[in-house]
Amino acid sequence: MIAMHIHHALAQVHELKMRVINAQRFTGYSGRCRIIGGTLALLAPFVLGAPWYPRTPMAHLAGWGLVLAVSVVANYAAVLHWFLFSPEVHRDMRRLMPTVYALPSLAVGGILTVALIRLGAYDTLFGTWMCLFGLTNLSSRQVLPRALWPLGLFYIGCGTICLFWPGLSFTNPWPMGAVFGVGEWIGGFIFHYNRMPSTSLPGGLFQRT
Repeated sequence: MIAMHIHHALAQVHELKMRVINAQRFTGYSGRCRIIGGTLALLAPFVLGAPWYPRTPMAHLAGWGLVLAVSVVANYAAVLHWFLFSPEVHRDMRRLMPTVYALPSLAVGGILTVALIRLGAYDTLFGTWMCLFGLTNLSSRQVLPRALWPLGLFYIGCGTICLFWPGLSFTNPWPMGAVFGVGEWIGGFIFHYNRMPSTSLPGGLFQRT
């Protein structure tokens, strides 16, 4: 009898723990939308590297800007839909805080991009973007899956290589396309599993840190 009571109490504690974890986890980011961004990044080099496409920094900047714009609109539209219609959110503004955590590194990325363009240092843009995007992946580590840690380090490592790689040209779109294509596909799968209930997640990688 005592053993049954203990087992029942432990089951209740486990259920309460799962409810707390699910309440703390941020599930607003869409894995599908992130995969869309990764697919665009993979396809972009085929367009930007085509013989008919202008091999000028400004033309390539416009191309990557378009990829960024589509990805941002898709991802934040998904967050807005989650906020407005998810039954677990109840339109509580506090649930959007992880999107705020990402803003500083994104803002610094914009500032550095403008500064580097003014200096004509286009060849450093890929590495700068990768490093700052890696920091963005790490910025919400308290409420996002711990699997984003290695993904953030992946971006920072690739960005460091690009910054110090001799002869890397901004008009060569393949390093950017490969890194962000692979990274965003991985990130998409991480966010996909993050939207699953904690009780069904495969191991601890997709749970909150």
